Amino acid sequence: MANILVVDDELGIRDLLCEILNDEGHTVELAENAAQARTARLREAPDLVLLDIWMPDTDGVTLLKEWSTSGALTMPVIMMSGHATIDTAVEATRIGALAFLEKPITLQKLLKAVEQGLTRGALRKLTQSMPSLSSMGAAAGTVALADMPLSVAELAPEPGPQATQNFMLDKPLREGRDEYEKAYFEFHLAKENGSMTRVAEKTGLERTHLYRKLKQLGVDLTRKRS
Repeated sequence: MANILVVDDELGIRDLLCEILNDEGHTVELAENAAQARTARLREAPDLVLLDIWMPDTDGVTLLKEWSTSGALTMPVIMMSGHATIDTAVEATRIGALAFLEKPITLQKLLKAVEQGLTRGALRKLTQSMPSLSSMGAAAGTVALADMPLSVAELAPEPGPQATQNFMLDKPLREGRDEYEKAYFEFHLAKENGSMTRVAEKTGLERTHLYRKLKQLGVDLTRKRS
């Protein structure tokens, strides 16, 4: 799950977004102004930022521009506002914002934007790591596959110089991520003898969210629940 920074001067908006994102299994950091956002950005290195445009001290577009010019815009940023003009949204996108959400934000639009933002961030990190992946030797590729759960290793090609890279890149990101998550949870379920409580503790998810996640991924729970 991801670490998400929510920046908004309205307490009700912060609390609502925090509740929704926590329920989705994410860790949420809250900031009510640009000063707190700067501090949280340095402390937490968020995977995604939800940034309000209109704030009393420094507006969101100015903060976005500050991060962009200083090289600190290393994470996807989604802008939010209930009063922004099209020109403001276009400017934020030009500076580097991934998307714009108009308040009041619907649950469906929020979750879709967050998913797209996290996918974009993961793809960026994957691209940045490609030089090291392409330089892996045959031994490294063999070790990487040997350490994977069996269900993941079986999906990959025979061990070789490009085996791990092919497994990660030879399919849509969403599909590859779902396969990894399914194998990850199946591994922990087997390791904990099917105990949902221990798996929840091990993976850092609430039991209710864990069960919903397993059902979504198609994990067979008929003999794994406890």
